[in-house]
Amino acid sequence: MSDPAALPADPPRRLAGFRLVSLWTLVSRIVGFARDSAMAAAFGLGEILDAFTLAFRIPNLARSLFGEGALATAFLPAFIAERDQRGAEAAQRLTTAVCVRLLVILSALVAAAELILAAARWLRPAPPAAYADRLLTLLAIMLPYLVLICLAALLSAVLQAQRRFGWPAALPALLNLWWLAATGLAAWWTTDGEQRIRWIAASLVIGGGLQLAAPALVLRRLGWGIDPRWRESRREANAVFRAMLPTVLATTVAQFNTVLDTLLAWWLAAPRESGGEPWIESGTAAALYFAQRLYQFPLGLIGVAVATVLYPVLSARAGRNDHDGLRDDLTHGLRVALSLAIPASAGLVLLAGPINRFLFLHGRFDADDALLTSRITAIYGSVVWAAVALLLVQRGFFAVGDRQTPLKTGLASVLVNVALTAVGVWLGRGVGLAMATAGSLVFHLGLSLHVMRRHRVGLAWGPFGSSLARTLGATAAMSAACLLLRQVPGVEESRTWGLVLPLAGGLATFAGTAWLVGLHEPWELLRGRRAVAVRVDGDPSGK
Repeated sequence: MSDPAALPADPPRRLAGFRLVSLWTLVSRIVGFARDSAMAAAFGLGEILDAFTLAFRIPNLARSLFGEGALATAFLPAFIAERDQRGAEAAQRLTTAVCVRLLVILSALVAAAELILAAARWLRPAPPAAYADRLLTLLAIMLPYLVLICLAALLSAVLQAQRRFGWPAALPALLNLWWLAATGLAAWWTTDGEQRIRWIAASLVIGGGLQLAAPALVLRRLGWGIDPRWRESRREANAVFRAMLPTVLATTVAQFNTVLDTLLAWWLAAPRESGGEPWIESGTAAALYFAQRLYQFPLGLIGVAVATVLYPVLSARAGRNDHDGLRDDLTHGLRVALSLAIPASAGLVLLAGPINRFLFLHGRFDADDALLTSRITAIYGSVVWAAVALLLVQRGFFAVGDRQTPLKTGLASVLVNVALTAVGVWLGRGVGLAMATAGSLVFHLGLSLHVMRRHRVGLAWGPFGSSLARTLGATAAMSAACLLLRQVPGVEESRTWGLVLPLAGGLATFAGTAWLVGLHEPWELLRGRRAVAVRVDGDPSGK
């Protein structure tokens, strides 16, 4: 067995792999939108889809924690250190030990949760029994998916550490294809909405098995497998889980606001036993879900992709105590990410209505559903830039082993979100939930950057500010073009041209303005690998 390829230390390759990850993320999101469109057409906004979206939040939260958060940030540095210092066999033993420990912990958690859900169905819940029973049933069906997707995330982290980003990035697309097929089969099999949604929930568990099998087979072809001597690495595995705990808390905090939105939307939309109107309209939880899916499109395509390929490089910099290199790499990652995230944020705000009408206005998803989802999409879209920046800033803290700062700033943002939610629901009902989350996200980023100014990580603020000014200028020109093109007679009445014309015109305007003002960062991702992040040593501006 040969040693995996070492992490690249040279600056030109710091973001190598970004295009591959982004390509697969794009494919996954496109298939995901087709899946969401099919779900919207099949169920519309209502109680069934509200319950499903909340039930799916639990295993999906685990995916966020272990796929893009705690496990990867704790495991990767330990894996790299074990591989570099003791060889590939030691790294394989560590991987097996962590897999075994993770399987035991998650299986116990799922078994306990299933018992709690079974007991809860015998008790009378606060919402009407039938309303709550639907949610409890879907949760019980989908919980095993949690174990499968978390193990798949661990194996994906091993592939990422060897600079193999293709299969890890392709796994969400695999699930989306499976989900889309299951939705079509469910519609063919039965016309009963309750049976359809249970069919789809069960299919996700099978999809999780496929997501686990794919990286396992790739690793097996590379010579990796279950090492029977894994007990020799129990001490190192314990260290991984100890390091993971603060990150689990920090990442959970970051995801808490979104879960709180969905939970409150489901709870407040429950039918009242007195027969009165619910606090917020039924379908708000599903509208939040569809809006978040649109918001997560640029977040995944830009933020998660940059963070995925940049984090191993930042960890390697920190391991060599190269804090200047870490600062320059992190600054460059932010410049590149924000040069795309800021215009994406503006585009979601300006085109929220046309996007939702184009994607979801089918079947049982009517014009009122599209209007509610569009309003929430615009609110979430306004903070895409903040979510992308926060993702990278937190990776900077994690790379140097600081997991307390993200936890503390995240807890502060939760408190802000709770306060804003109380006001938002009173003023804006369901839309107020999204406003509270958006406000707390901006607060979270601002607090993190404030702490970073005094931290050993830091940013190269001069080059960052110059790039930001150019990005804002190009985005302003793009926004003006979008607004003007939406005023063309007949455009707003067409679902297709109402989206295509302002979108194409806005993109062309942004590209032209970026070229005129010298905004180079977006083009680095479109050129060859060695063109990404080129800089002269000592000049982090890249000029």
